[in-house]
Amino acid sequence: MSTSLALIWAQTTTGVIGGEGDIPWHIPGEQRRFKEFTLGGTVIMGRKTWESFPARIRPMPGRDNIVVTRNAAYDAPGALVVGSVEQALAAADPAKQLWCIGGGEIYAQMIGLADRLEVTEVDIDAPGDAFAPPIGDDWRQASVDPESGWHESPEGLRYRYVSYLR
Repeated sequence: MSTSLALIWAQTTTGVIGGEGDIPWHIPGEQRRFKEFTLGGTVIMGRKTWESFPARIRPMPGRDNIVVTRNAAYDAPGALVVGSVEQALAAADPAKQLWCIGGGEIYAQMIGLADRLEVTEVDIDAPGDAFAPPIGDDWRQASVDPESGWHESPEGLRYRYVSYLR
């Protein structure tokens, strides 16, 4: 396994990360931040997350893509398909940064193995059916951007970036 496994997600104030295969908000620049972090690494995701991406960005360019699914016959062109988180970790290039990019079930399985979390906190309460894993006491907040409070999107949506280390 790589020396580092990081999880990256955006969540509402109630921990919602998605609903019906979509993200219930749009923050300009957040996709750019995601790309900056994950480019050149390996992204590990569940089948539902894979399917939530537009076909034009599957597989995610500039990254090794690994899809975890219980369906042994599942086809994800351009990605490696594996049956478990353990198989994903074993198959990943140990020289590359590993990024778990969702969804909720995969985050829950991988948070105990990770050493870094990159979380965008979105100051809204939106309904959803996928949730971030709880961040336990074994994590320490390493940074908050901005330190003084919140960024504000052109639409007035407040958000901030929080990094955690273990």
